[in-house]
Amino acid sequence: MTPLTFFLLKIAFLVVLWLFVLAVILAIRSDLFGPRVRILKKARKSSAAPAAPSAPPVAPRQPGGLATTDLPVDLVITEGPRTGHEVALTDEAITIGRSLESSLVLRDDYTSTNHARIFPHNGVWILEDQGSTNGTTLDGHKVTSSTPIPLDTPIGIGTSVLVLRRR
Repeated sequence: MTPLTFFLLKIAFLVVLWLFVLAVILAIRSDLFGPRVRILKKARKSSAAPAAPSAPPVAPRQPGGLATTDLPVDLVITEGPRTGHEVALTDEAITIGRSLESSLVLRDDYTSTNHARIFPHNGVWILEDQGSTNGTTLDGHKVTSSTPIPLDTPIGIGTSVLVLRRR
C-alpha cells in the first residue's frame, strides 16, 4: 500500500468513527429529552398598517364549552417556565409533574413529582389531581375529584398555567 492510500484510509476511518459518535449522542439526547415540542410564536408588535383581510373574520371562541375528544385539542402552557409550549392531546392520558416519566415535565418547586393527570372519558377531557402537595386548580378552584375541563379555562399546576385549545 502506498503512503497516500494508507493516509486516506485513516482519514475515512476517522470520519466514520465521528459520524458514529454523533449518532450515539443524538440517540442519547432524544432519550433524555423526548420528542420536540412546538413553541408558539408570540405576537409581534409592529407599527405597519395591517393588510386587508382576505376572508371574513372568524367569531371568537366562547370559553366554557367542554373540550371534547372528537376534535383535535392542544394543551398549551400560557404561564410559567415553559410558556408557549404545547402538547397535542391524543386518545391517551397524559401525566404532568416533575418526574422524568411524566408526559409533560414541569420543573418548578411548587409542582409535585406526579402532580396531575388529563385523560379522555366519555368524549370529554378530565382533569385529576394525583395527590399533589400544593394542589391543582381549574379556573381558580381547587380540583378535589375528576373534573371535566372546559376549553380555554386556566389549569393551575405549580407556577404554570395551562389551557386546552382547539387546533
